[in-house]
Amino acid sequence: MKVLLYQVYSIIETAMRWRTSAAAAKRALGKSEMLCGVIPILVLLANASVWGYETNDGAALWCANFDTEVSRQEWTKHSQVRFVEVTPGTANDQAVNVDIPKNAGTGSAAIQIALPLEKFAGSRVRVSARVKAEKVEKPEAAYNGVDIQLHVKTPSKENWYQKPNVYGSFDWQTVSFAAEIPRDVEVLTLSVGLEKTTGQLWADDLQVEVISKYPERPARKMLFDDQGNRKPVYTGHDVSRLRGAMISPHHFGPEDLRVFAQEWKGNHVRWQMNWGFPNGQADTATIEQFQSWIDSECELLDKMLPLCREYGVAVCLDLHTSPGGRDPAQNAVMFLRKDLQDAFVAVWIKLATKYKDEPAIWGYDLLNEPTEPEIPTGQGLLNWRDLAEKTAKAVREIDAKKPIIVEPAPWGGPEPLDYFEPINVSNVVYSVHMYLPHRFTHQGVYDNPVGFEYPGTIDGVYWDKEALREALRPAIEFQEDYGVAIYIGEFSAIRWAPNDSAQRYLKDVIELFEEYEWDWAYHAYREWSGWSVEHTGAPGEDQKATSPTGRELLLRSWFEKNERAEAAPAP
Repeated sequence: MKVLLYQVYSIIETAMRWRTSAAAAKRALGKSEMLCGVIPILVLLANASVWGYETNDGAALWCANFDTEVSRQEWTKHSQVRFVEVTPGTANDQAVNVDIPKNAGTGSAAIQIALPLEKFAGSRVRVSARVKAEKVEKPEAAYNGVDIQLHVKTPSKENWYQKPNVYGSFDWQTVSFAAEIPRDVEVLTLSVGLEKTTGQLWADDLQVEVISKYPERPARKMLFDDQGNRKPVYTGHDVSRLRGAMISPHHFGPEDLRVFAQEWKGNHVRWQMNWGFPNGQADTATIEQFQSWIDSECELLDKMLPLCREYGVAVCLDLHTSPGGRDPAQNAVMFLRKDLQDAFVAVWIKLATKYKDEPAIWGYDLLNEPTEPEIPTGQGLLNWRDLAEKTAKAVREIDAKKPIIVEPAPWGGPEPLDYFEPINVSNVVYSVHMYLPHRFTHQGVYDNPVGFEYPGTIDGVYWDKEALREALRPAIEFQEDYGVAIYIGEFSAIRWAPNDSAQRYLKDVIELFEEYEWDWAYHAYREWSGWSVEHTGAPGEDQKATSPTGRELLLRSWFEKNERAEAAPAP
């Protein structure tokens, strides 16, 4: 009811302002659809034109435009930003304008405002704005150009959300995207402008609305009995722990497996089915070509499975690439096409049918690091959680035993587990990847800056073992709230981190994995030298060390505790 009243007020007030002409009525209706543009009324109600309230379902909503001096003053702005009339002669309908002339060279300019943390913490939101562009040059990076951006910072990580690949010339249209706001958000900033490009942008009618709140959890401590002892959870194996590494079958042969299993004592491999990452052939392949690629990957796996059985190595089958591949922003394209989602389910039906009786296959990792764009409505498309549940149910009709491994979106990190609900399927193991802090683990990768040590201060946060524990808190709580097993499918630190930092980092995270009784796979064994524990030295040096590195000895000391892996019966 509250929303409806605001819509009615908007139509009446805006139409009166424009003297109730036909064009004014049309603009008023457009304003009501955005639930914005009611500035004079809101000034009376709240003495502000950047405002927030709760809808009748309790969801928070924040709207803003630039129609009053008060509203414009609430933004910080770059000198190249100005406020202009949307329609000449209509002073009470203004937009922000950013103009970076081509002769001035590539540049950036924006306005910025802090959003109320208390309204959006612990929620998934949709950000939208009406924008118009003229000759905005295509930038080098997909996330530059027209930049409607939400900056989210927690004590352990920062994310920048926006709709990628917005550039060129176009009339007024709505740009929108979804974002996740963790409970422990410290900074929540919305910016509007141009980034690393040239051209002109106009923007108006900004909105941030809550799509969903973090789910309510069941009673805590489901993993503990009355004496405080940890209860067993379904892992799909009968050994105390799976400790191993991720491998790429294209860089991994029989001798590599023998060394890993018999000399290093690893009892687990995460087997990548990877058709290029972050950009690969899958991005342009047809569904038929994707299916043919799956067949070729199975041929590689089939050659190694007898040795895996012989050595007691449990294999996690990891679909690293989904049908359709990824878009320039690294979202899985299958979230925009139903035929690709159907192909995804079909692939897992095929794999489960083929490997349901294979004892060396421990589990099915449905999709590596899923990322989803804003999903169109009305096309039968599923978000990641619902697609994972649909796929898992199809697998369960074929194979009731093997663990189905599900990573949360986006990117399979610990934080998304805060707002991820378990799927309604038996014998599911939930997986996260541990690369926090990313500035440390990935320094020197993809042009990331270098020089970060562990333990140490990174971007104003001191990182040590307890900070790592806090970064893993969502996985710890998810395990205890729902009584499920957690699997660390990837973790690493780049080998050239200064002063043996990588070894210290790996020591601390592995000790945490062991404390919480999680299975784990190091990223990666004999794949790329940057992650290799057998290599040392600076970037570009691809020679193996003449004697075992401290990182190799660390992994092998944990592998020494391993038992031969065997599949466990389903409960």
